[in-house]
Amino acid sequence: MSSSGTRSTVSGLLPLDTTEDVRKRGSGVARQVAVLPVGSFEQHGPFLPLATDTLVACAIAREVAAAYPVHLLPPVTISCSHEHAAWPGTVSISSVTLHAVVRDIAASLRGSGVDTLVLVNGHGGNYVLGNVVQESVGSGTRMALFPAMEDWEAARERAGVQTSLLSDMHAGEIETSILLHTHPELVKAGYETSDFLADDRRHLLTLGMSGYTESGVIGRPSMAAAEKGKELLAALTDSFGAYFSLVTTDTLPSEASEAGTSPVVDRRH
Repeated sequence: MSSSGTRSTVSGLLPLDTTEDVRKRGSGVARQVAVLPVGSFEQHGPFLPLATDTLVACAIAREVAAAYPVHLLPPVTISCSHEHAAWPGTVSISSVTLHAVVRDIAASLRGSGVDTLVLVNGHGGNYVLGNVVQESVGSGTRMALFPAMEDWEAARERAGVQTSLLSDMHAGEIETSILLHTHPELVKAGYETSDFLADDRRHLLTLGMSGYTESGVIGRPSMAAAEKGKELLAALTDSFGAYFSLVTTDTLPSEASEAGTSPVVDRRH
């Protein structure tokens, strides 16, 4: 054994399509859609791996790819985790870099005839992904960001998750449940006694996570269960249907506007 001890790795994160698989899938659809999981590499308390957000994003994307005719891409595994910098192991890239990576991927996909990209985001700190999707109008690539808060709320209710989305912020009931379902061997002992709440986090961007938690946990992981994780993924897969229908329509409202029509737009934010 090396001085660093044993290390765990996870198989099954990378799609195994051949180029012919992609060609065949693309030949039977009017609009080709790619799904890009975006995770992070950041602390998730003493019982979940640094790759938790990537594992969650990949689990959602795999379920989506099994249910809908989309191209599954390998994940972006390091993103914007600056608020977790106080904990060893956390690694971040800038929002500018993440923005550029996603835009480059979209451009490369366009070159091979895939003009629609859905970002499956597993890390709440990746705020810039919303900007990437917002700025995609007129770029030649249709984009969507999934799941939205409404999708998570519907999934939470369906799965019987007791902790609210406000309280279940990090390494809590939802994330622990999904990993107990998909990768139980990676969930270490201790989640049963690690509950910690900090609902008022108004200064999070200034103080970082260390301003609100010593353990790195904000939520109730003790309430996690594998069955809840299974139901969360099933609910999110169902929710994706509306996104798939939207991005594969012939004309989006923004495209109709560019063509000279004037659709009604809700400008509330």
